[in-house]
Amino acid sequence: QVQFVESGGGLVQPGGSLRLSCAASGFTFSLYSMSWYRQAPGKERELVATVTTTRSTNYADSVKDRFTISRDNAKNTVYLQMNSLKPEDTAVYYCNARYPNWDYWGKGTLVTVSS
Repeated sequence: QVQFVESGGGLVQPGGSLRLSCAASGFTFSLYSMSWYRQAPGKERELVATVTTTRSTNYADSVKDRFTISRDNAKNTVYLQMNSLKPEDTAVYYCNARYPNWDYWGKGTLVTVSS
């Protein structure tokens, strides 16, 4: 079955950096565009960044020039490098396919940006 295991979150000061990882299984990873999403307290889940099968990338305006998404098809893993973090980046971060054929989400990893 489809599984996502997100890791790398934590508490970081404003201006700091974190690198998130997501190990995927249960589907042919290399055939899917993959995305990172986030859900802040009291808000709906939002799309943060996408990397396509050809490694093209796109980002939400709020994270452009600060976050970088990448993928390793040999490891079935997608990454999110987050720099210049802001308090408004505080959220639970999830990975998933950009257009999933399933209704499953992992547990996510919590990122807290606070001094």
